[in-house]
Amino acid sequence: MNRENKSQKPIIYFLYRRKSTDDERQVLSLESQKSEVLKRFGNLKIIELPPESVSAFVPGKRPVFNDMIERIKKGEAQGIVGWHPDRLSRNPKDAAEIIYLLDIGMLRDLKFCSYHFDNSPEGKMMLAMTLSQSKYSSDKLSKDVKRGMDKKAQAGWRPGYAALGYKNSRTGIRGEQVIYKDDQRFNLVKQAWQLMLTGNYTVPQIHEIATNQWKLTMPATRKRPERKLHLSKMYKIFTTPFYYGWYQWDDEWIKGNHESMITEQEYDQVQFLLGRNGRPRPKTHIFAFTGLIRCGTCNSMVTAHEKWKYQKNGKIHHYIYYHCTKRKKVGCTEKYLEVDEFEYQVDKAIEGFMIPEKFKNFAIRYIHEVRKNQAQSHEDAITAKNSRYEAVVKQLDNIVLTYTSPENVNRTLMTEDECVRLKSSLMKEKNQLETELQSVGKKVDEWIEFSDKTFNFVCYARKWFAKGDLETKKAIFACFGWNLLLKDKKVSISLKKPFKVICEGLLKAKEELERLEPAKMPQNEAKFNEFVAEFPILSG
Repeated sequence: MNRENKSQKPIIYFLYRRKSTDDERQVLSLESQKSEVLKRFGNLKIIELPPESVSAFVPGKRPVFNDMIERIKKGEAQGIVGWHPDRLSRNPKDAAEIIYLLDIGMLRDLKFCSYHFDNSPEGKMMLAMTLSQSKYSSDKLSKDVKRGMDKKAQAGWRPGYAALGYKNSRTGIRGEQVIYKDDQRFNLVKQAWQLMLTGNYTVPQIHEIATNQWKLTMPATRKRPERKLHLSKMYKIFTTPFYYGWYQWDDEWIKGNHESMITEQEYDQVQFLLGRNGRPRPKTHIFAFTGLIRCGTCNSMVTAHEKWKYQKNGKIHHYIYYHCTKRKKVGCTEKYLEVDEFEYQVDKAIEGFMIPEKFKNFAIRYIHEVRKNQAQSHEDAITAKNSRYEAVVKQLDNIVLTYTSPENVNRTLMTEDECVRLKSSLMKEKNQLETELQSVGKKVDEWIEFSDKTFNFVCYARKWFAKGDLETKKAIFACFGWNLLLKDKKVSISLKKPFKVICEGLLKAKEELERLEPAKMPQNEAKFNEFVAEFPILSG
């Protein structure tokens, strides 16, 4: 009798709302979640909890959620209302906690504005699947964010908040914003560097001038208003390589695309002035070919060092030598190779697979003609996959409708195992179709882009190498070769497959080019097609 009275007692609900800074933009704001819940479930007895602005990806990091669970265990409420199940959990531990409370009866009901929950074995199964989907979305979002940050860093734009004196752009694709000067603070920070470079001011003195006289402050962010510049931040400014144009990402030093405020020499001078109080980055000399080539005798990495020779007449000579680090074999006998001879050998290697510009233009034009002919077949493939995708989505809807229909109460139409098996199979096909639809046409476009870049590279690489800076030389050297070795003062390069085939067929390519000129003649076009078929790598 007591148990019946308890079951008839009205349910008290907790209103839980959450939004984290990394949520998708389409997630409703905290106030919107509240208004939607009260509009739909205003007739229920609801206890409103404080809103929570924190990610649900890691368990135990949400104080409001944790307090709500404890109060439910004490019997203060028997239900939860919210916008969607993913507001409650995006991790398996919290999801299991909610399912368990439903199993033991401490939670009797869940209500959502954008999801229907039925407190039955089937309803809890569907809820578990929904929460699992939220976990998958969080995992994917985390991976996508990290990949986006890596892409941004490699493109020359440091991820995260810009250093004081700079701003992150608020336009463009998320994760691809650039960094530009903060007109309000750039010159003030630069003046602080200039004061430090005089050697007449300490960091505390510069901080006093910057904050009291110049009114230099930290800019406002999403979470914090404009605020005072602390002394520790001033020290950090003077020990940050970002200001001379470089930054570190995943243990790799990257040259930024932002406008540098000082030179590297000025940065080093400030580190010297700071002495032990400074935190300079490890001194890294930049050489074109280090990190790419190994010793042909002991397989240790090849490094470089520079020497300066001062003559009595005032002339200064600068030398750079490449040599084995002898990490794997202390007594390695490989000799030093001077940088000019090193670059000469690399230049001769590049010369070996150069193609004429006429051939490059002709080949690229032919490849684009092939792409036009393939366009229709790719459109047909997209249409077929779209039709199948729509059919799969419809089948999924029908499964849910059949399984939850009143006629299937006794599971005569569809059992739980059948529902799970069919849905799992269709979900797998749906995800595969989504992936294929995204990639249809993309591979061909990537092939076209790769072909254009390959032909341009083999045509102009030698010129770029001769006129390029250290970073350009290093990129070209790494691009066309693998298994790069230095042995007996000779640079050994194993060409990558596209360039190896080009090198082997270059003589015939030149002969064919002269014979097929001009390319506009139909018979020459056909002959060129035969030539490309014989050397397919030349077409990408």
